[in-house]
Amino acid sequence: MGLLLQSLLITATATRVFASCAYGTFLQPRATEGEEVPVSNFGYIGNIADTDSQGPLNWAALESPANSACATGTRQSPIDMTEGVFQLVEGSDIQVQVNDMPEGAEFENLGTTVEVITQGGTLVSGGKQFELQQFHFHLPSEHLDNGTSQAMEMHMVWQSAEQEIAVIGMYINVADGGAVANGTAPAAKRDLNHNSRFFRRQAAAPPAATAPTNVLETIFSVVDQISTPGTKVKTPPLVMSEVVDVIKANALQTYSGSLTTPPCSEGVAWHVSTAKLSVSPATFVRAANVIGFNSRFPQNTPGQPNILMISALGSAAAAVAASGAVPA
Repeated sequence: MGLLLQSLLITATATRVFASCAYGTFLQPRATEGEEVPVSNFGYIGNIADTDSQGPLNWAALESPANSACATGTRQSPIDMTEGVFQLVEGSDIQVQVNDMPEGAEFENLGTTVEVITQGGTLVSGGKQFELQQFHFHLPSEHLDNGTSQAMEMHMVWQSAEQEIAVIGMYINVADGGAVANGTAPAAKRDLNHNSRFFRRQAAAPPAATAPTNVLETIFSVVDQISTPGTKVKTPPLVMSEVVDVIKANALQTYSGSLTTPPCSEGVAWHVSTAKLSVSPATFVRAANVIGFNSRFPQNTPGQPNILMISALGSAAAAVAASGAVPA
């Protein structure tokens, strides 16, 4: 048995993984008031040969069998958002509302990301209602935009009464000095022409200049105050209607995937916006200095064998294992 497969199947006795991208949901309830901010015990760096690695290649071994989907799941996230892997939904066809936070919000450093604790919000999509729990950031983007990585990605995490998870993902780029309302360029909007060769994946004109998104500038204005994992700070007032307006005015690429951090649970309803938010160059540097690199590598096309299983077994054997079939 190869080293990679042994590592995938190892039974590890480890501290429970806290503060993943599902922190604050039923999967990982938030610490009660007065308790310390939890710090994640997984990471993004390291190879499979290093048994102490906390990186994505070794997530399954950090807590087995709880994290097994990280190595065996067939609908893992993030993915490359290319034609054929998602369904397009207009922002106007969903209901989304996020409360403004006139007194600011708690902003925490969880060790693997920085997260804003929200104060109410509702998403209705696919006939289901979800309540907003938090939003956090990845650098660079986890999803690829038709093969291209973006500077950052914001994940807005929602939970239903039936304990289902939905995430709205929004790309964040570095502003180039232009001035476009709400930080989104007209070229970012997709055409609903289903006969288009790229089905709204390409815009005929080059993207217009973008201005920094005000709420992101406000949030990251205090990020240097939580440079140490486990710390938190109160943000200035946050006007979330700016982001909501962008979501409603643009299309969403939807698919069924997973959490992008341990335990990599599947069944997550992903909504990746076709619009892009922006931050100023100085703000991007400020955020990057605190967040660092925290992006899981792109996963296989939804429904295909897990790429770690393919690496361990080969594509044919991995396909058999994923199907649950018993070889003759």
